[in-house]
Amino acid sequence: MKKSLIILLLSLFCLPAAHAQFGVKGGLNVAELTGRNGEDASYKAFYHVGIFYQANILGPLSIQPEVQYSLQGGTLKSAYTNYDTQLHYFTVPVLAKLTVGPVFLEAGPQFGVLLNANQSGDMQVSLAPDGTPAYGNVSRPATGSFKRGDFSVVGGAGLKLSSGFSLGARLVAGLNDINDAKNLAGINDPRLQNRVFQVYAAFQFGAHQ
Repeated sequence: MKKSLIILLLSLFCLPAAHAQFGVKGGLNVAELTGRNGEDASYKAFYHVGIFYQANILGPLSIQPEVQYSLQGGTLKSAYTNYDTQLHYFTVPVLAKLTVGPVFLEAGPQFGVLLNANQSGDMQVSLAPDGTPAYGNVSRPATGSFKRGDFSVVGGAGLKLSSGFSLGARLVAGLNDINDAKNLAGINDPRLQNRVFQVYAAFQFGAHQ
């Protein structure tokens, strides 16, 4: 899969410049982690920034690979825990884009690589000899608690403005379990999946007026 993605990106970048447009983008991530039993997930605001390359294929259809730095995660809360998780990702969406007038629709897969992770707040920190969990307020690195790879599907829409600017919104839904930790009792924790709502602004260099 990695080889196929590299071949796709290289082929797109070899298209004639007249049929492609580079751009920069950035915006808001509203993210949560879903799937943990016994803890309520809630959304937390983060951000993302990146670059993209829109290659025209046929008529209103184009392909848009992107490279992004995306900060996501969320808040998890129970009767005893209340903590935030920050996940720093390098993401590569590869989207099909349909543009009709000023309106565009986009959808496709996204591949993510976890760079690092941190957790802070009230969480379980140890077990007493009798097996009773102990809780405390901590801030700690948590990269080892999450899988490095993340696969998502992306869907969104937006509006092209004048002078190469555009505004858009997306839903990024994680498909695989990113949890890679065992709890202090030695039992695997439930599945965790990323869910991110994105709102962004973009600028394309050399876009038609």
